[in-house]
Amino acid sequence: MKRIICIALSFFLLGLCGIASAKVKEKKKKAADAIAPVNYTSEDAVTYEIQTIKKLVEKEPLQALWRVKILQTETKSNSPSVSAIQTLYSDCEKRIVSRYKKDVSKKNYISALRYFESLEAVGYKELSSLALQKNQLDDLIKKNVPGLSITKESLNTKVADLIKGTVTVYVDKGIKVEHGVGFNDGVLGSGFFISKNGYIITNHHVISDCVDPEYEGFARLYIRLAEDPETRIPAKIIGYDKSVDLALLKTEVDAPYVFNLGSSSDLDVGDKVYAIGSPLGLDRTLTSGIISSKDRDLFSTGKVFQIDAAVNSGNSGGPLIDEQGNVQAVVFAGVPLYQGLNFAIPVEYLRYELPILFAGGERVHPWMASYGKTKKLYGMGASNIGVNICYVMPGGYAGFGGLNAGDTITSINGERITTTDELTNNFLKRIPDTILQVGITNAAGVKMTKLVYLGKRPKSPGYEVYNHDVIGQALIPLIGMDLVPSSTTNKKLYNIRSIIKGSAADEAGFSENDPVQVLRTEISADKDYMSIQIYAKKRKNGFLDIALGFQVPLDSPYYF
Repeated sequence: MKRIICIALSFFLLGLCGIASAKVKEKKKKAADAIAPVNYTSEDAVTYEIQTIKKLVEKEPLQALWRVKILQTETKSNSPSVSAIQTLYSDCEKRIVSRYKKDVSKKNYISALRYFESLEAVGYKELSSLALQKNQLDDLIKKNVPGLSITKESLNTKVADLIKGTVTVYVDKGIKVEHGVGFNDGVLGSGFFISKNGYIITNHHVISDCVDPEYEGFARLYIRLAEDPETRIPAKIIGYDKSVDLALLKTEVDAPYVFNLGSSSDLDVGDKVYAIGSPLGLDRTLTSGIISSKDRDLFSTGKVFQIDAAVNSGNSGGPLIDEQGNVQAVVFAGVPLYQGLNFAIPVEYLRYELPILFAGGERVHPWMASYGKTKKLYGMGASNIGVNICYVMPGGYAGFGGLNAGDTITSINGERITTTDELTNNFLKRIPDTILQVGITNAAGVKMTKLVYLGKRPKSPGYEVYNHDVIGQALIPLIGMDLVPSSTTNKKLYNIRSIIKGSAADEAGFSENDPVQVLRTEISADKDYMSIQIYAKKRKNGFLDIALGFQVPLDSPYYF
C-alpha cells in the first residue's frame, strides 16, 4: 500500500492509525540468514568460505555456485586455495547442469530456465551444448498456459457475450454464529474465463481463506455462471499470488466465452473502459468509466490503474475491458482508506504471472535485499537513466554480490533498466533461487557487471531491514532519512546525513544536518507497519523543538 504518515506534535503518536502494535526492542540480534562478508585477502577467511559453500552444495547448489564464482573472482591467483576453489566450482556447475537436465526431462521448464540463466550469468562454457536454449524454454513455458496460448475470439462480439464469460466467485464459509444467532458466512467476488476448458482469473483476496494456513475455519470454493446464477459449480485453486492479488482457478465446464488478454500499453489516461462483475452479488453488472491514472503505488510489486468506473465489493476479480472487448486489467475493490476510489491490476502483471500461477501453488517473489528509486537526468532532454540504489541491507544478497548504495542499476541480464517499474517487471518474470548479471554504474561513473543471487522476498522487507541493521541506517528505506550518531553517551542522538527526495522525511520537512533523537520504534502485530517517534530541531522550522510520528508500511515497490 502507499506510504501512510501520521504526524503529531505530541508523544501520544503510536496507534493513531488504529493498528495494534507490539513493542520491538531496538537492540536486535543478527539474523540467522545473513551472509557474512568475506575478507578475500585472508587465507583463513577464504578457507572458511569454502567450507560454508560445501555445506550449501547439496541443498542450495545455485547459491553455492554464486558464492564460489565470487570467491573465484576475488581470490588472488597465488592463493593456496585456488585449486580447491576450482574443484568446488566445477562440482557446482556439474550439479546445476544435472538439475537442468532433470527438469527438462520432467518438462519443468520454469525451473530449467532459472538453471539455464544462472549458468549463463556465471559464464558456463558449454551453454550451447544444452538441449534447450533460453528462447526455446521461454516458448515451452508459455505453450500450454491458459490465456497465453488460446485462439482469440472475434473482436466483434456483443456485450452480452462478454458478460457470459464472467463468473461469480463464492467462498462458502459455513454458518457464523453471533449473539446466539446463526447465519450464512461467505465471500463474494468475480472472475472471468481465459480458456475454453475452464481456467478462471480472480483476485487472491477473494479466495484467501481457502489458502491461508492460519485460517482454521470451513471454506469451500464455488463459481456461478452468468447464464445460470442458481447453480454452484465446484472450483479448485491452481495458483495464487498475494503480493499482486491474483489467483488462477479451474472448474470443469466448457466456458461460454473466453476473454482475450490485451496490452495495457495501448491505454492512456482518459481512455474509456468497462468493468464486468458481481457487485454485492448482483451478477452480470456492467459499468463504464475512464482510466484516471496509470501509476498508483498501491502494491508492493508495481503500479496499478486508478479508474472511475463504478465498482463495489463483489467486483473484485472481474475484468476491466477496452472498447474492443480485450481485458486490460483485473478489478480489485474495497481498498481500506481509499473509499470512493477504484483500482485495477494491469494485464501485463497477469501475463508475467500466468506461467508461474499455472505451475501451481503459492507464487513467491524474488529479491536481492536492497532499496532504491528511479534516477533521473535533469536538464535538456530529461530522462530516466536507471535505478539508484539508496540502501543495501547488511548480510543481504546485493551486498554480498558487490552492490553498494550510490550504484545505479542499468541492466539485468543485458536487458536495459531505466526505472523501478522496469526493474519490478523484470523481477515479476523470475522466481527465487536464480543468479543474475546486474549491470551498474558506480558512484564514480565506472560501468561494471556484478553477479547477484535472488532469494525469496519476505512478507515485510522493511521488517527484515530493521532486524539486520542499526536504526540510523534502517531509517533510510523506512522513512528516507540517513542518520549518523552525534553522541558517544546517548545512542539515540543523531544528525541527518542525507534525505531521499520524495520520502516521508522529505515531505515532513527534514533537512541535512538537522539534529534528531529517535525516541521509540514499534512494529505492528502483523509486521505490516512500523511506528517511529522522533524528537527533532528542524532547520526549516527555525530549530524549534518538535516531536513527530511516522507510521509507515514495511513493504513498498522500492524494495528489490
